[in-house]
Amino acid sequence: MSDMSYYAHPTAVIDEPCSIGQGTKIWHFCHIMKNARIGERCIFGQNCFVANDVIIGNNVKIQNNVSVYTGVELEDDVFCGPSCVFTNVTNPRSQVLRHHLYEPTLVRRGTSIGANATIVCGVTIGRYAFIGAGAVVIRDVPDYALILGVPGSQKAWMSRHGHRLRNPDTEDVFFCPESNWRYKEVEPNVLRCLDWPEDDPLPAES
Repeated sequence: MSDMSYYAHPTAVIDEPCSIGQGTKIWHFCHIMKNARIGERCIFGQNCFVANDVIIGNNVKIQNNVSVYTGVELEDDVFCGPSCVFTNVTNPRSQVLRHHLYEPTLVRRGTSIGANATIVCGVTIGRYAFIGAGAVVIRDVPDYALILGVPGSQKAWMSRHGHRLRNPDTEDVFFCPESNWRYKEVEPNVLRCLDWPEDDPLPAES
């Protein structure tokens, strides 16, 4: 375990060994299980659970009542809304042991997952995707995609700043109404930001 450069509320349970980065805050009634790896400056709201061997990056915000199960990885800057749900087995049965069949779920950098959304295991959610409240994700999600509904389907593109992208011209270039950064569909269902490097996070002032 790290040297308590993070904050854990007295009601939180932190199993050893695990790794928790500097500046992370873990609030009431959370449980972090052994071998979890949590980055810096994360926030865990009330009643969160992080299972064995889960990997969570830096600056991840996890709201109340979220369980992150073994097999799930959250990259940097992910937001998980209240009571959103992760799974790790597609065909669970109480009487059949399937720990060896956990299916990995990867949530890429900058993604937002809305309240009460469900992420069915075995999918990859692309960078800066936006999963609407109550949506059910059952397949891979492209970078910047807005996913709504049950089952979830793509309805639009979203900017890194969390806005629906608009397309006021005829050149397939989309604009963020907050930053005015440009985005372009470089191939079918593949969007790229033209005004900020793809591998860089948002600038600090954003």
